[in-house]
Amino acid sequence: MNDKNIQYAQPNDEIHQPPIKGEVPEGAPDLQNPVSKKTGGAQPTPMMAQFFEIRAVNPGYLLFYRMGDFYELFFDDAEIASRALGIALTKRGKHLDQDIPMCGVPVHAAQDYLKKLISLGHRVAVCEQMENPAEAKKRGAKSVVKRDVVRLVTAGTLTEDDLLDSAANNYLASLAMIQHGDADFAICYTDISTGEMFFCDVSAEQLSDELARIEPTELIVAEQTHRFIIQNNLLPIAFSGQLAVQSADLFNSEAATDVLHKTFGEAAGPLLGQSRIVRSALAAAISYIDQTQKGAKVPLRLPQRAGEKLMQIDAATRMSLELLRTNRGETKGALRATMDKCITSAGSRLLSARLSAPLCDPAAIVERHNMVGDFFDNSLVTSLIRQKLKSTPDIVRGLTRLALGRGGPREMLAIHAAISGAVELSQELIALDRPSAGNQQLIDVLSNAPKDLAVQIAERLQDDVPMLPRDGGFVRQGFDPELDEFRKLATQSRQVIAALQARYADETGIKAIKVKHNNVLGFFVEVPASHGNKLMVEPLNQTFIHRQTLANAVRFNTSELSELQGKITHASDAALAIELSIFEQLRTIILDRTSALQELADALAELDVCVALGQLALEQNYCRPKIDKGNAFEIKDGRHPVVEVMLAKGGKTSFVANDCDLSPKDEQVNGALWLITGPNMGGKSTFLRQNALIAIMAQMGSFVPASAAHIGVIDRVFSRVGAADDIAHGRSTFMVEMVETAAILNRATASSLVVLDEIGRGTATFDGLSIAWAAVEALHENTGCRALFATHYHELTALSDRLDRVSNHTMKVREWEGDVVFLHEVANGTADRSYGIQVAKLAGLPTHVVERAQEVLDILEKRETNDVASGVAQLPLFAQRRPEPKPKTDNLLQNRINQINPDELTPRMAIDLLYELKKLSQKHAER
Repeated sequence: MNDKNIQYAQPNDEIHQPPIKGEVPEGAPDLQNPVSKKTGGAQPTPMMAQFFEIRAVNPGYLLFYRMGDFYELFFDDAEIASRALGIALTKRGKHLDQDIPMCGVPVHAAQDYLKKLISLGHRVAVCEQMENPAEAKKRGAKSVVKRDVVRLVTAGTLTEDDLLDSAANNYLASLAMIQHGDADFAICYTDISTGEMFFCDVSAEQLSDELARIEPTELIVAEQTHRFIIQNNLLPIAFSGQLAVQSADLFNSEAATDVLHKTFGEAAGPLLGQSRIVRSALAAAISYIDQTQKGAKVPLRLPQRAGEKLMQIDAATRMSLELLRTNRGETKGALRATMDKCITSAGSRLLSARLSAPLCDPAAIVERHNMVGDFFDNSLVTSLIRQKLKSTPDIVRGLTRLALGRGGPREMLAIHAAISGAVELSQELIALDRPSAGNQQLIDVLSNAPKDLAVQIAERLQDDVPMLPRDGGFVRQGFDPELDEFRKLATQSRQVIAALQARYADETGIKAIKVKHNNVLGFFVEVPASHGNKLMVEPLNQTFIHRQTLANAVRFNTSELSELQGKITHASDAALAIELSIFEQLRTIILDRTSALQELADALAELDVCVALGQLALEQNYCRPKIDKGNAFEIKDGRHPVVEVMLAKGGKTSFVANDCDLSPKDEQVNGALWLITGPNMGGKSTFLRQNALIAIMAQMGSFVPASAAHIGVIDRVFSRVGAADDIAHGRSTFMVEMVETAAILNRATASSLVVLDEIGRGTATFDGLSIAWAAVEALHENTGCRALFATHYHELTALSDRLDRVSNHTMKVREWEGDVVFLHEVANGTADRSYGIQVAKLAGLPTHVVERAQEVLDILEKRETNDVASGVAQLPLFAQRRPEPKPKTDNLLQNRINQINPDELTPRMAIDLLYELKKLSQKHAER
């Protein structure tokens, strides 16, 4: 198809796709089928019959039907896609007397359209032409080009970089269920772009929290499982992934053994010892991947059990603490964005994974701190490594694309660069003074990178290569003599012919001999008529074969020239074929080293994370926390990692650091419970969150924003801060608050950290106070955990006299000339006021409303009883009061001050001005 015939799909543009050469356009008369001569005939045309057949075996997918340079969509698919993509809906022929809706997108821009469709929750079947129209025509003029679906594109099976978030994993999860009373589940989740695969067992109670941790973009379930989790609201509130309901046969545990053997070979042995439900989930994920990739093999790694010795963080806490994204769904402003100093995409993905699942094993946490400490203590090494990491590409996703046949020469060059970079990085790491055990392991892996593979890649590929192998021109000059010859023929045919002509002139002694070309004879040798006989006698007639005699010239052919002609004619195709063969050979060589390359990629990612955390600690003045098995929680000069950075960027005042000590006192085993009172805007919520974040950062392996920190390993973090409702499930703000509080009180242990803010505020005063009171007692008496409990119910502070582990703390404020100044400091004691009216004034409430509120408050505070109604009865009706207008005065003093330009005043004028202002001030006071 000529470029002038290509019309790109743009919003509101109508696409008129020219018919494919060799195919019957839709609606054209079929002379061999009388029924379909009319466009409204009952019999579909051959091409549309093919479309129906392919569409029938791929239900639930939008069919991208390849037609030349476009992917076309028909019928309902076209209507859906046109709305989703904002492109024009047109028509092509008729079916059953109805116009066939159609829209299309150009093949070269299909990735952008795919990304938008997938992000909107659609699934796409990509149907390609399996032959060219010329081959189809050999079967008959009316034959249809063979087509087949080569890939099913879903949210969880993406591999292209431009369709993926480079800084986050893209997990496809399968959920298997076994029901004996309460249902139990097994989850398998895999990122096919990296090959990582994990599994875990969860209860119904844990399911929502585990899915919130994994954040799958697609969840595979059987119909029965789907009904159960929907009826019981077991999905996270903010779950945004796609639900793919599949046949129960996909979860067949009996067939799972064969699936695991076929995928992992002898290495599958440990997996066969897992429970039936786990094997079912594993097999379902693998089978689904096989279905979507249409037989192309994803380089899956041996599945690993997840969830052991990990800090448990429920879905509500993740939202409250804004670990990976804010409550508005943005990455900017979340903890991950603040901490992410990684250079590589693989490092950012590993950082996200660690932040989502902190460790609970003190030894493993300490080893991570040791690795970060090496770089914290060696800023020069840190700087050099970060510089070299900039030229070290993310290879693991490229390796997957190569395995699936979607990769090109650039992925191969990236592997070469990664291997070369790994060797250089190992030399930099050796410079560390007594590296930790973890960093020594990294040195071993990086130094043993497959250097021979890098050599083979460098031997074959040029330094600058195209994205796609079909573009050619990527094999290095000199690697394959035959390829070089074809390239020379294709690009330097004139020089080759000139050299051949010169050689013929030397061999025959005929200086006037010429090598020419025309469309009839092709290439031929021509000599003047006077030399013709010389070439027709032995021995030259053995080389030169007479073809044509003209009046003034005689023409000959040679076997060498005939062969050369064939080579020149097909040189470009032959050169490309050789390059593609070399590419396939190199692809096989690379894929044979998949395990070594995946190990190398993991080491580079871990190095990037450790160096990034070391750099973060250096830049932000973080300290190394002490971690042990006790119940300590002692933070000195703690800061909120995100708020601190935002204040610094905004040029505002520096963050006010605060201590927090929830460690057991004296002979006690359980941790302390702080009751925190103070005004809104005083910093209570920030203080609560920062301590939870410090715990998470410490146990994921990072240094923390404090001058010192001692933390006994926390098994679970619970944060109930802020108000939210769940209208979709019919739950009010207060109901959500109570559900989350119930989860905390039922699931927290003595090793947990609980952060609670304003429990009971969503209902009547006495009801709320009673609930908050009972919740404090339960945390103290039943749970025994370390806890921070912020409240406006000052009555709760009396609990410190009755409960030995409860202590009162408050946010310090100062009042100045009727205004309140928030100091954001935590101090011992209780707040004597809530300062709600002052905060309302800061928020911009009208002056008359603020004054009225103060008047009501003064009356109520004077009541000796809690009979609010009798106090309010003494107040004049609000409706009868009007805001008093401010008196309009001519402020001469202020006007005069506004007229002064200090730069124009001499010392004498300044003195005279002071006397003038003094007189005006006296007059203003008298008025």
